[in-house]
Amino acid sequence: MNRARVVIIGSGFGGLFAARGLATAPVEVTLISRTVSHLFQPLLYQAATGILSTGEIAPATRDILKKQRNATVLLGEVTTIDLTERTVVFEKLGKTVRVGYDHLVVAAGAGPSYFGNDRFAIFAPGMKTVDDALELRARIFGSLEVAELTDDPEERAALLTFVVVGAGPTGVEMVGQIAELTRDVLVRSFRRIDTRQARIVLLDAADAVLPGFAPKLSASARVRLEKIGVEVKLGARVTGVDETGVDVSYTDGSTERISASCKVWAAGVAASPLGKQLAEQSGAEIDRAGRVAVQPDLTLPGHPEVFVLGDMISLDKLPGVAQVALQGGKYVARKIAGDIAGQPVTEPFRYKDKGSMAVVSQFGAVAQIGGLKLTGLPAWAAWLGVHLVYLVGFKNRLSTLLKWAITFIGRSRSERVTTEQQLTGRLARKQLGDDFQPTIWATSDPDRIQP
Repeated sequence: MNRARVVIIGSGFGGLFAARGLATAPVEVTLISRTVSHLFQPLLYQAATGILSTGEIAPATRDILKKQRNATVLLGEVTTIDLTERTVVFEKLGKTVRVGYDHLVVAAGAGPSYFGNDRFAIFAPGMKTVDDALELRARIFGSLEVAELTDDPEERAALLTFVVVGAGPTGVEMVGQIAELTRDVLVRSFRRIDTRQARIVLLDAADAVLPGFAPKLSASARVRLEKIGVEVKLGARVTGVDETGVDVSYTDGSTERISASCKVWAAGVAASPLGKQLAEQSGAEIDRAGRVAVQPDLTLPGHPEVFVLGDMISLDKLPGVAQVALQGGKYVARKIAGDIAGQPVTEPFRYKDKGSMAVVSQFGAVAQIGGLKLTGLPAWAAWLGVHLVYLVGFKNRLSTLLKWAITFIGRSRSERVTTEQQLTGRLARKQLGDDFQPTIWATSDPDRIQP
């Protein structure tokens, strides 16, 4: 008897938990991912600021699923989904592969949104991938290294200015860690500069820090950030980003030019472009962020064999957080297993809100869990516990706990290695053009690479 073919696109929380939920089902699971790892995205900022290694927040997907005999992991970026033929086409490093499916789970996640100003990405990378974290690590520490070299006071001031755009959890956690690096961790590491003189700016067009949190927690987070030296500028719309700085327009009509070499974009998300493909073929609605309007059971309208998860869905105003993807993955696995067993799951997907948390600084955080609202050390301890639980693998939990002890008690950062390739790789590939196709052999067009 042929087993049903389940194809899962994406190795994030949605894709991984859907695959694991089908471990005992009579199916053949093929998980296709553009990366070889399962990324714990909420801790990306810690890789960018030297706290954790990439291996601790992005364990290999093959290792996670190696004992699941009905699961196959394939590296590839999906380019085409054909709902009529029930096929998926993906490619990577010069190889193109087509696979068929009986059930399809699309959990391809989201990337940064620059709200129509994609040129900003050249100068202000987002925080969505391991590559982003490594590039930002190189930009943060690299700015300090170059500041140590220059004698020009204006250039040095710009090199010591760090701008984070977006005051949601990612932006707040990132700017807080940059402040700790410059105000405390690196103070004795340089001889010609005083890192405590760094200017650290947080910008957001909203009128509050962490606008999705209760007003009391939002206000507490802002006070904490300002206490550690962060300039919090709200009602601030970014109108320009270039090599040397950021242009800002404020709600009172004033404008400002902030000279800065290191800029971080944490202001918005856009769903995977695969959502547009699904919408065009199924007639489903799609919102401005590229999210697909799905049925209450997470299926694509008119296609009960196709499920969409996580950051790619528009349903009941669900937030774009890891728990939505994780719970959706478990639900979809039950749906598929039930259909195959002749015991269909009829209840719709219901999201259980586990609360929201954000770290602001050492021993300082905010958390809201149902009606419970925490700040300071209790919130920080809750944040540590929750994030340890959702890290995959005992080894990663243990090593992460040790790194946190080194960082928060010993006041040091053990993951500070940077390379020029980390700094320039993304932009170098852009300069090679869209036609550039790297292969495992190096490139399919070596004439384009100058010796």
